[in-house]
Amino acid sequence: MNLIKFYCVTDKKINFINHKNFNFGWVGKTKAPDNYINCNHRENIFYKEKNYSELTFHYWYWKNLIINQNDEEWIGFCQKRRYWIKENIHTDFKINQNNVNAYLLTHIENSAKFESIICKPIRVNNVKKIKLLKRGFKNLIKRPNIFFNKKIQNIELHFDMHHGYGNLKKAIELIDYDDRSDFLEYVKDNTSFNPNIMFISKKKIINDWFKVQFEWLNRCEKKFGFKDLKGYDQTRIYAYLAERFLSFWFKKYTIFKEQPWVFIDV
Repeated sequence: MNLIKFYCVTDKKINFINHKNFNFGWVGKTKAPDNYINCNHRENIFYKEKNYSELTFHYWYWKNLIINQNDEEWIGFCQKRRYWIKENIHTDFKINQNNVNAYLLTHIENSAKFESIICKPIRVNNVKKIKLLKRGFKNLIKRPNIFFNKKIQNIELHFDMHHGYGNLKKAIELIDYDDRSDFLEYVKDNTSFNPNIMFISKKKIINDWFKVQFEWLNRCEKKFGFKDLKGYDQTRIYAYLAERFLSFWFKKYTIFKEQPWVFIDV
């Protein structure tokens, strides 16, 4: 078994995780708790945290820490409310702050079978009709059968409804040519994606992912900017774009495994 070195991104002090292989990356505006890793020094994008969310720490790790990682070390990323858990836990079992340590994923087993771990997917095609009428009317005008056919309530529709109509397609036009058509096809053909901007992998794959992701998001900034992004769902558009792209990229370029995760209110 291989121990996973985790980086949990948070803007609140986390008191309920007691595994020594967890490191906490601080993106809060206040002073970081003792032993938390600040990402507002050296090469950083801390000033973009409002728009980039946990990617703020991911960028800092990529520019300042990854060079120190062992090539064969498994590195994982999670966040203050979402954690990786072991497999075969009954879906009705309630995991909370009091018992989560007993169920956290901490080690890699059968590591020769895969190169990365991503979150088990969530479905986006169970849209309430009233919400579809309210938020997806532009999509309905273009394609009325979306209203009745859940099989075509895809990732693109979900993004249009929550993060601005047409924004995902505009962003995909800025992706490197090798991925552009494949990613567009992915968001049109799929009704689920692997969420949370969480993954576990080794140094080379992590470095490749961050390079592709941040170069793309930098181009997206020139398209969408910052000052005209309104409301929470659009203000953090760069994090939401990365979330959809991660789901596609790790499936295209790595031998991946999907792992359970849990939401814990803090």
